[in-house]
Amino acid sequence: MSRLPPLFLALLFVLPAPSVAQETHNHAAPEKLGVVSFPISCRPEVQRQFDRGVALLHSFAYVDARNAFQSVAQQDEHCAIAHWGIAMTYFRQLWDPPILPETIATAQKEIERAQQLGTSSERERNFIKALAELYQNAGSVPYATRALNYERAMSALVSQNTADVEAKVFYALALLANASPTDKTHSKQKQAAALLEPLDRSHPQHPGIPHYLIHAYDNAELAPKGVQAAKAYAQIAPSAPHALHMPSHIFTRLGLWDDSIASNLAAAKAAQQQGDTGEELHAMDYLVYAYLQSGRDSEAGQVVQQLQGMAGLDASDFKIAYAYTVMPIRLAVERSDWARAAKIVSPEGVPPHVAAIAVWARGMGLSRTGHIAEAQTEADRLRQIETQLRASGNQSNNQSTNQSNNDYWAAQVHILLREVMAWSAEADGKHEEAATLLREAADQEDGIEKLPVTPGPILPAREQLGDLLLQQNHPQLAAAEFQTALANAPGRRGALQGEARAAERARDK
Repeated sequence: MSRLPPLFLALLFVLPAPSVAQETHNHAAPEKLGVVSFPISCRPEVQRQFDRGVALLHSFAYVDARNAFQSVAQQDEHCAIAHWGIAMTYFRQLWDPPILPETIATAQKEIERAQQLGTSSERERNFIKALAELYQNAGSVPYATRALNYERAMSALVSQNTADVEAKVFYALALLANASPTDKTHSKQKQAAALLEPLDRSHPQHPGIPHYLIHAYDNAELAPKGVQAAKAYAQIAPSAPHALHMPSHIFTRLGLWDDSIASNLAAAKAAQQQGDTGEELHAMDYLVYAYLQSGRDSEAGQVVQQLQGMAGLDASDFKIAYAYTVMPIRLAVERSDWARAAKIVSPEGVPPHVAAIAVWARGMGLSRTGHIAEAQTEADRLRQIETQLRASGNQSNNQSTNQSNNDYWAAQVHILLREVMAWSAEADGKHEEAATLLREAADQEDGIEKLPVTPGPILPAREQLGDLLLQQNHPQLAAAEFQTALANAPGRRGALQGEARAAERARDK
C-alpha cells in the first residue's frame, strides 16, 4: 500500500535537525517526523511549529516537543493551545511513572495559563478542558482516577468532533495508557486499534497512528496484526529515536531477532547522537535480549561492557534505572551462569521494584548453586519489597505513580519471590514443593501483561517450570510447559533448547 499522503491533509516536516548525520557540503539532513495537521486559531506563522511539536509528542520526544510548544507560546503570547502542548509533554502516558512528581506543579500552571488566555475555538477549549481533568486536584485524587477522567473527556471530544484525526489519535493513546495489565482480553487495546486502523489507511504518514498501533498490538494475542505498523513507523519518523526502536516491540513478540537487532542498533545510535540517554539504554536492553535469543552472546556481552563504561546515569529515572540494572542480569541468567548471577549487585538509588530484580538474580544464583540459606536471605528481601510496594499502592493520595502500577510491580515481585523459593526447595530436595511454587508463579505471570519498558520477563516462569520438570526427569510434562512458553514468547532460545532436550529425553525414556 502506498504511504504517500494527500497534499491537503497535512504538513511534512523538513526542518533542519542538527543531531542527524551530516550530508555532503555540511548540510544537515532534513528532519523527518511524519505528517501531522492540528489546526489552531493562533497566529498563522506558528502553525508549522505547533504541528512539529505535536509530531514530536507522538514519538515521545518530550523535551524537543516542549521546546517547540514554548517557541509557539513566545511567538504568540495569546496562543492558549500552546500551553496545552507544554502541559502534554509532562504527561508521559505509557512510561512509569506517567507524571513525575516534580513536574506536576509546572504542568498545572501551564493548563491554568491556557484556561486564563482562553480561545475562540471550542475544539481547542475541549482539548484544554480534557487535560485539565488530569492535573486537577493532583494532590488529593489518585492518578488512576484522574487518568480515567481524562480518557472520558477525550471520548466526549471525539464524539463531538467525529472527523478530528488528532482527537481520535490522542483518545486511542489515553485508552492504551489505562489498559489493565491483568485484562488478557485486551479490550482497551482493541478499542484503540479500532480507532487507529481506519486512520492508518487515510493518513499513512501520521507518526502517532503506527506508534500507538504497535503498543496496542504489543501482546501475544495481537502481535501478528502489528507487523505493518512496525515496518511503517521507522520509515515515517526516522529522526525520532523512539520511532526507530518501537518496531522491535512487535519483532520481539514474534521472535524476529534479526529485525529487532537492526531496529535497536539504529535507535541506540540515533539516541546517542541526540543525547537521549533513556532512549539509548532502552534500545540497548532490547538489543541485549535479541542478541541472547539469537545465540550472539559475545555481542550481548559487548553491549553490557559498553553500558559499564557509561557514567553519570540517573538512577532515579525509572527508564534508565531499569535498563542498566537488567542488562547484566540478562547476560548471566539467560546463559545459566548462576555463579555470576549470585554476585549481582543492585545499582544504588534505583526504585525498589527495579532493585527487586537484582535481589531475584542473586537469589536464583544462590539457590541454583546450592547455597540455600543465603538464597533464603534474598527471598526475605523480596518479601520486604513486595510489602513496601503494596503499602505504597494502597495510598489513596499518590501524585506520582499510577496505583495499578504499584500493584503491578508488587505482583511481579511476588512472582520473583516464588521462583527463588521454588529453586531453593528443589536444592533442598523438596521436589513437589518446588514444582508447585513454580507452577503458581507461571500461572500468575501468564495472567499479567508486561509493560512496554521490558521485552518480557527476565526468565519466564513457564520456561523455568519446564527446566525444573526436566531436571526432575519428567520430560513429557516438561515438553508441554516449553510449548506453552513458546506460545507466549515465540523464538526464545531457552525454551527452544528445553523443548528439544525434553523430546530427546522422552524418546530415551
